[in-house]
Amino acid sequence: MDLKLKDRVALITGPAKGMGAAITRAFAAEGCRLALIGRDTAAIAPIADEVRAAGAKAIVIACDLTDADACDAAAVRTVEAFGTVDILVNVAGGSGPIGKTGVETTPAEFDEIVTLNMNGCFHTMRAVLPTMIERRYGKIVNVGGTFGMRGRAGRMAYSASKWGLRGVTKSFALEVGQHNINVNCVEPGMVDGPRFREKVCADMAKKLSITLEEAMARHAADYALRRVTTDEDVANACLFLASDVSRQLTGIDMPVDGGWAML
Repeated sequence: MDLKLKDRVALITGPAKGMGAAITRAFAAEGCRLALIGRDTAAIAPIADEVRAAGAKAIVIACDLTDADACDAAAVRTVEAFGTVDILVNVAGGSGPIGKTGVETTPAEFDEIVTLNMNGCFHTMRAVLPTMIERRYGKIVNVGGTFGMRGRAGRMAYSASKWGLRGVTKSFALEVGQHNINVNCVEPGMVDGPRFREKVCADMAKKLSITLEEAMARHAADYALRRVTTDEDVANACLFLASDVSRQLTGIDMPVDGGWAML
């Protein structure tokens, strides 16, 4: 199926590694023009060079997502470079404290992850929406997490931040739908990669005195499909929601988790 994304302008946050890099590659492969934004431009440079070498057009913009003015400036820079912003994919985020109860979580830890995972998306959405509203076209995809749909012991701060992002997404969807703008959430489950293996699985292995491989297998056993999500699974969901194939979907939560949050 042709998703008809060629020459669409996609602004992607957190593109340097993991899901962000996979999403960047996926949108580049569909022919999108890319604005890759984040605080550490040196970390973003390799993926930008990679997609350019494959024929994509991509710019890198330094941006602290917790700074509203910086997000406004990134949106302006994107429009200057490409003429518009058609798509926003908010990938950047953090995991917050792992294995800590709510009582053990410090106010500073809570504030840090909520600011990153909620405020960052809020700032970029506010920054790109005036252009989208003017053109009566736009696709916004926020990458949340299934712990923001069911909650998780030991991940209170992260769960709160992703639960809040769902509210931000749904409210914006109601407000801008009249302008032909879709706003949705992709909700990954556990995604295989360094963070999953070195933090989440390592924490379980330590607590249960099992091997890392056994911890990974226990996580996979929680899902109906008995497998852990990959970065590419998340990227494909983002492509779908950023295309007109999904034009009648807005305000939704799309779990990409092998069957955990909804079953």
